[in-house]
Amino acid sequence: MKILLANPRGFCAGVNMAIQCLEECVQMFGPEIYVYHEIVHNKYVVDRFTQQGVQFVNAVEDVPEGAILLYSAHGVSPEIRQQSRNRNLRTIDATCPLVTKVHMEAIKYARGGYHIVLIGHEGHDEVIGTMGEAPESITLVDSPEEVDKLPFPGDAKLAYLTQTTLSVEEASRIIQRLKERFPQIESPPKEDICYATTNRQHAVSALTPQVDVVLVLGSQNSSNSQRLKELAAAVQKPAYLIDGAAEIQMEWFRPTDAVLITAGASAPEVVVQGVLDLLRAAFQATVEEVVTREEHVTFPLPRELRQLQRQS
Repeated sequence: MKILLANPRGFCAGVNMAIQCLEECVQMFGPEIYVYHEIVHNKYVVDRFTQQGVQFVNAVEDVPEGAILLYSAHGVSPEIRQQSRNRNLRTIDATCPLVTKVHMEAIKYARGGYHIVLIGHEGHDEVIGTMGEAPESITLVDSPEEVDKLPFPGDAKLAYLTQTTLSVEEASRIIQRLKERFPQIESPPKEDICYATTNRQHAVSALTPQVDVVLVLGSQNSSNSQRLKELAAAVQKPAYLIDGAAEIQMEWFRPTDAVLITAGASAPEVVVQGVLDLLRAAFQATVEEVVTREEHVTFPLPRELRQLQRQS
């Protein structure tokens, strides 16, 4: 067996920042910390913090008054921030800066009198947070067919934004349909789909034709990981989205297969290495790491956490 190991893969700068933020909080305050939703969409990461005592909640009312609450990397709506203030919570915002950028664009367009078409997946934490910035001014679509059903007149004052973890190809089709129907529609100054999502998709697109099977490390509720699996499946290659080596089924492989291994932006490297160890042992697999793009992006810790660090 030959394994092509995609690079870049795994943690992006926003996920790195959010996880480091939670680790610092545990170190400073102990594990009696609450996180609004999963810090990132990855079972291994969430389980690790849960075992330390961190509690992940889906409602602010589940957090004791005066406690420490982290906002996850996916961002939250103004309503959640107000609920936190009402409960006198000490909040630390671990929202990815690239998600914050989309929030700021939504506020700007709404104040400018635009109606915003948000391209994204209903129910995703990031989409909920973005729509909460201007709920009366945002309509969600997730396909070109939904664009065709939009009720706006041809000359409506419109702008579009996108969820940061979409398939580049999928988003492009929807944007093209929007521009066909509404040629005047405004676009963000810089595209919203994040660099890491784009780079991981590019690697899968470039390397999948060279292999027989694709393994994507990531959780089922990870949007960007699902997109990687879909990209591989679109070129008729068997593709599996798994949390780790324990989910692998040996019948997926023939001994001489070429296998591409990648990881979504919220999947830690430890789960990738676990899969490599298993396939080396089972198939005497050799591993070639293939770099398709360089990544050097980093994000600082949230300002409020840096202030607390200085005070301590």
